[in-house]
Amino acid sequence: MSPDSAIFTPLLLAALVFFAVSCYKRFSLVTIGRTEDRFDAVGTRLKEMFLYAFGQLRVVKRPFGINHFIIFWSFVILLIANGEFLVNGVFPGVSLALLPEPLHRVLLLAFDIVSLLALVSVLLAMGRRLLLKPAYLDSAYVKARSVEGFLILTFIMLLMLAYFGLHGVKIAMGQEDGAWMPVSSVAAGLLSCASPGGCAHCCLLPWGAGFWWAHALVLIAFLCFLPMSKHMHILTAIPNCFFRSLEKPNTQPREEFAKGMSYGAGRVDRFTWKDLFDGYACTECGRCQDACPANATGKSLNPRQVVHAIKTNLLANGPLLRKGGEPLVPLIDGEGEGTNTEETIWACTTCGACLEACPVFIEQMPKIVKMRRHLVQMEAKFPEELLNLFENMESRSNPWGIAPTERTKWCSTLAVKQFEAGETEYLFYVGCAGSFDARQKHVTVALATILDAAGVSWGILGKEEKCCGDSLRRLGNEYVFDRMARENVKLFTDKGVKKVITQCPHCFSTLKNDYRQYGLELEVVHHSELLQDLLAAGRLKLTKQVEELGKVLFHDSCYLGRHNDVYEAPRTVIATATGAAPVEMERSQENSFCCGAGGGRMWMEEFSGTRINHNRVDEALRIEADTICVACPYCMTMFEDGLKDRQAGETKVRDIAEVVAEGLRPA
Repeated sequence: MSPDSAIFTPLLLAALVFFAVSCYKRFSLVTIGRTEDRFDAVGTRLKEMFLYAFGQLRVVKRPFGINHFIIFWSFVILLIANGEFLVNGVFPGVSLALLPEPLHRVLLLAFDIVSLLALVSVLLAMGRRLLLKPAYLDSAYVKARSVEGFLILTFIMLLMLAYFGLHGVKIAMGQEDGAWMPVSSVAAGLLSCASPGGCAHCCLLPWGAGFWWAHALVLIAFLCFLPMSKHMHILTAIPNCFFRSLEKPNTQPREEFAKGMSYGAGRVDRFTWKDLFDGYACTECGRCQDACPANATGKSLNPRQVVHAIKTNLLANGPLLRKGGEPLVPLIDGEGEGTNTEETIWACTTCGACLEACPVFIEQMPKIVKMRRHLVQMEAKFPEELLNLFENMESRSNPWGIAPTERTKWCSTLAVKQFEAGETEYLFYVGCAGSFDARQKHVTVALATILDAAGVSWGILGKEEKCCGDSLRRLGNEYVFDRMARENVKLFTDKGVKKVITQCPHCFSTLKNDYRQYGLELEVVHHSELLQDLLAAGRLKLTKQVEELGKVLFHDSCYLGRHNDVYEAPRTVIATATGAAPVEMERSQENSFCCGAGGGRMWMEEFSGTRINHNRVDEALRIEADTICVACPYCMTMFEDGLKDRQAGETKVRDIAEVVAEGLRPA
């Protein structure tokens, strides 16, 4: 029934050439990025690709994800049907009918059912965008891009309708067996009823030709439009899952410092090729935006806009940079498309929610840190309040600029020993907050008391202890972080430190993950994990259950949970100490909402939108808990400040170590 191949063949060839040239122009720009090895552990990468790209594991976890799952697999299965359609248009004698009859019938049934599922899913997707639109699909950014989304959905809908119409005509004319095509058989009945009396064959031929050309032209239009649109992710999302970071992106690439070098990403070719490929893989689904605490509280940061701006900048500047020219569109602090403002870059808390939410493993947060590095190290441009922080870190190795001799004041009434290699099993790395912050000192004392009660062999570095440098690295001051990391690595090596206990998730993550880049392999344990192990082993025996805390709510720290997958340990500790599992936040575990202090934001003010800690505190107050339990000094500060601002003094904040220490007191 296909029309003259002499007309269709040149159209298809032209479309294929346009498609190939367009793809080449875009993909070739990725090569201007810096090198990065994403081809290691091929077996593991293939497994992850099948789980997350074909299995759509992250997609189906979210509401409405099953609808996209159906559209995705319909697209994959119908590639066979559409491939046959195109080949048959050029070579009319070639079709799936040449296959063994049982296999051909199974394929016909599959194509018919899958086409119906695709049509229903597309209609549901359109209805959702029009009638049940979630907040992250209702922003000005999305509205500007929604025409393209509706166009793609319309293409798919037209393809399905043309498919049913074409095969309905064939069935009505006796050219196909309708027994294996139930939906197309219904279409055949409708078309037969719509045809006037007389020669049904003559009446149906124009319908058949019309459906055939509708199907052909939509396929050709889709082919030409695909590489020019955001739906290029149809080609790139699967390989992007293959190229995903096999480790959590909870650290940053190390930089080597030498005179005349450029640091960070101040223009688009300073990113890696994978950073640039991410832009093509972005589906612009909005999940990262929905998860972002900065965006939720009215800041200018929108993770998907950051990725979109990098892609747009690459398309604008890439051809010039490939020829050795200079970029025309600034990457940072420009106006319009293809640029990110400084305000946007500094709004990130590095909580990792965007990384956790992205179905195709785009790495939004690391790109922001790379741009921070450029601003700090190449232009010395950063928020004014960070000047004191940077100076204090350089001169006295702590955020407050307090004398190092003050680090041991918290233990002035305790018999605390210095760490001695061969005699002491664990180094208790107290951290800056645990040493200097008045509130966190209580947690430090509680943890020291617990360690002694459990018979743990531990010691401290005292005034020799230095800041781990977490905030410096996340704020982009890599040069000072590098110096501090080297000093700490030398100190730990000279002291013979092998095992470390931390009470701060930021210290925990930095010592465990970042310092590996400097060749230091430590057994780092967060106090929540240690407490769980001590209680489970019976080394720590509580004298009573802590019931006076009332209704206990637990908040997940981003750097303990999302960045390092420690979720159950603090919950188990609370349940053991109080006799009841803690109440969960509305947003918890991998979907937890940041307190607002990560990424160096602890040392910065919030001048736009509402405060992130207020958002989280309000969520806690809705649950009407008596006590909010945390396992992070930053979270402690942000919750206590938020409760004061909300005049909710009756709600208390406790670290899990304080809860356990209370259980050691006489009943």
